[in-house]
Amino acid sequence: MSTEIRTFTIPDAIAEEAQGQLSSFLRTVEVQRIDTAYADGGWRVLVLFKDLKRKEESLQIEAAINAALNNWRDRTAARDGLPREAVLPDELVPEIARFAPTTERELSIIVGARDLGVGQHGGEIVQVVRATLDELID
Repeated sequence: MSTEIRTFTIPDAIAEEAQGQLSSFLRTVEVQRIDTAYADGGWRVLVLFKDLKRKEESLQIEAAINAALNNWRDRTAARDGLPREAVLPDELVPEIARFAPTTERELSIIVGARDLGVGQHGGEIVQVVRATLDELID
């Protein structure tokens, strides 16, 4: 989710109406920064923000991938007679869910940054992520 920019003008003549529009907008976004300047009979307001709807969608995707990885990890651990931590370390699950790698190369970058390994399960992990994303799209 990237930062977006929107500019508002609050003319002196209709300041109350324009301020209401700005206030309504601000309730729907996560504000990163606001800059103001007065020029030519009104205020100019620059808002740097993140869209809350997109943020919520991202959180839902992360939660779905997290749940799918944990389900896969439980099944794999039971099948192989291993503790689930040995299949995929706990601290990697949210990182993988956050970045949603769809290739083993992407997964290796995420895992490599944390100095942890996924052993022989890299391909399966990527398949779980892909399948979850496909389910969410359909």
